[in-house]
Amino acid sequence: MNSKKKPTEPMKLIPGDYYINSNGLMVFTAQYHLRRGYCCNSGCKHCPYKDELKG
Repeated sequence: MNSKKKPTEPMKLIPGDYYINSNGLMVFTAQYHLRRGYCCNSGCKHCPYKDELKG
């Protein structure tokens, strides 16, 4: 898992960072997670770091 420190301000969203699902909820894409650079350990649907969490 990447140990990059969390930023103090939220990242600016760009096209492709998220979509709105059928329940009206914002879902972050793998693109967003990779730009962020670390896993938040919240079980995000498109987390590219999932495999690293399994050990």
